[in-house]
Amino acid sequence: MSPHVVGPDEAGVRADVIVARLSGAPRSLVSDAVKRGDVRVNGVAVKASYALEDGDTLEYDVRSRDPLVATPEDIDLSILYEDDDVLVVDKPAGMVTHPAHGATSGTLVNALLGHLESLPGDALRPGLVHRLDRDTSGLLVIGKTEEALSRLGIAMKARHIKREYLGLVHGVPDHAKGTIDGPIGRDPQNRMKYAVLGDGKPAITHYEIREAFPKHAELVFRLETGRTHQIRVHLAAMGHAILNDPIYGREEARFGLPGQALHAWRLAFDHPRTERRMEFEAAPPPEYEHARHLLTRKD
Repeated sequence: MSPHVVGPDEAGVRADVIVARLSGAPRSLVSDAVKRGDVRVNGVAVKASYALEDGDTLEYDVRSRDPLVATPEDIDLSILYEDDDVLVVDKPAGMVTHPAHGATSGTLVNALLGHLESLPGDALRPGLVHRLDRDTSGLLVIGKTEEALSRLGIAMKARHIKREYLGLVHGVPDHAKGTIDGPIGRDPQNRMKYAVLGDGKPAITHYEIREAFPKHAELVFRLETGRTHQIRVHLAAMGHAILNDPIYGREEARFGLPGQALHAWRLAFDHPRTERRMEFEAAPPPEYEHARHLLTRKD
């Protein structure tokens, strides 16, 4: 570890801030070092927020992350449709869409490569036209050829690919249907979250009440844009957070859900080669249906 004696001008500053300054490493790598116990003050591992004192001996070991690689894995896929150009799958809740630091295996991409061996596009996101959050289940279309992936990508940007979600929310919206138009960006108070911000990227979500329960409701969502966590951020801002959302709402163990009660249930697009309209629907998983049943109670 590299030792550093804290000076008077550094007293009161967070340990991770000084380590980032001294090492020149991004905060994400400093955070990794903290989690490993590789940031120490006077020989003791400290939290990132630890306030340094004049004369402290700060030691740290910040390492570069191993490069990410998407490798084939033998993982079962729920395939609704497949031909030479496209693949439509129903992703289970709890599965990350593509490899990332903290989730390097067991992802949908690992499963796709195990099924197809190779896919066009980005090395870590091959074949992906769009994504779903880890705990959001439902439909995704995959481009199996360069041409298919390109045409589907163009269709997505032009909003010609239609996606509908089902979600269980806290409370019942005042209006049976409506539109949430709120730009989304990184939450300045918590970089792990997103929020509706004036200088964010445009984001539009249409919603409609499918069924109202005593204290909750099931909504249908239609997206015009595809921002990260869009539905979850918009509904939380609206005061009707998605049920069991660990980031924008609250976790409730009684429902037995792996995460937020959100499911991509309908998908429609023009086939990239034949131009035939393709429409798919997938029922929510049993955990979602169980939670929905619990909401029908009046207690």
